[in-house]
Amino acid sequence: MKFSIIIPAYNEEEGINEVITELKEITNQEYEIITVNDGSTDQTENILEKIDNIKIINHPKNRGYGAALKSGIKKAQGEYIIIIDGDGTYPVNEIPKLLKYTGNYDMVSGIRKGGNFDARWFYSQRLAKFILKKIAEYVTKNKIPDINCGLRIFKKEVIEKYWDLYPQGFSFTTTSLVAFLINDYQIKFVSIDYHKRKGKSTLKPFKSFISFISLILKLSLFFKPIKFFLPLSILILLISILIAFYGLFVKDLFYDTTIILLSATALQTFFFGLLAEIIVHNRK
Repeated sequence: MKFSIIIPAYNEEEGINEVITELKEITNQEYEIITVNDGSTDQTENILEKIDNIKIINHPKNRGYGAALKSGIKKAQGEYIIIIDGDGTYPVNEIPKLLKYTGNYDMVSGIRKGGNFDARWFYSQRLAKFILKKIAEYVTKNKIPDINCGLRIFKKEVIEKYWDLYPQGFSFTTTSLVAFLINDYQIKFVSIDYHKRKGKSTLKPFKSFISFISLILKLSLFFKPIKFFLPLSILILLISILIAFYGLFVKDLFYDTTIILLSATALQTFFFGLLAEIIVHNRK
């Protein structure tokens, strides 16, 4: 088995049948289709049961997008995993465009900016995505054109290496991309179309954004701790310098205890980061 196509589905009765039908039409390689019904409360499960030649995993209750993908990956027999949503936002006919690069890359991910592009939801999250992308680019030292596209292909053996890092929620795509980039795996980004979804979105933007930021900071500490500790130590040192200038030129005082304490904290923070970086390097 070369390819396993995984479709996480939570209340996707309006689009799931069409997505699977189109997948069967375009796929001409050895593949399996795994749908993960993540505790749907609509007719999703009934619709899936009527579709032939697919594997179905049912979660008794909703566990989250990442949890659904992880359940599918565990059961997958393919060398490569293809993930796609069940709501029709990602055109199935874009998959062959990504498949062309699988031989030379560990992950091939879409960039949602094709000619047929529904931008309403995408641009409503522009600020959050910009902040998230800049943090991820700083941590990975890579330009990231689309940080959480849900249409991508990756090697199963690589995704499994960082299994415990992947969250249960929507941050799975962001976390896996950052993990691949930090560890120097080869990633290809390919421009794709992006359509209006069928059905109602279950994404909670603010909550997801906070989770994304938290996860990237955790990844930074896990893989590149100096990226976190060095800016923090510089910030503390700058605060001590500002206090020194304020005391000398505004109050005509020298806050020696405060300055010494902050300077020592800055130095200590830097060495914590350096020590953590050495430990991470030796771990590899």
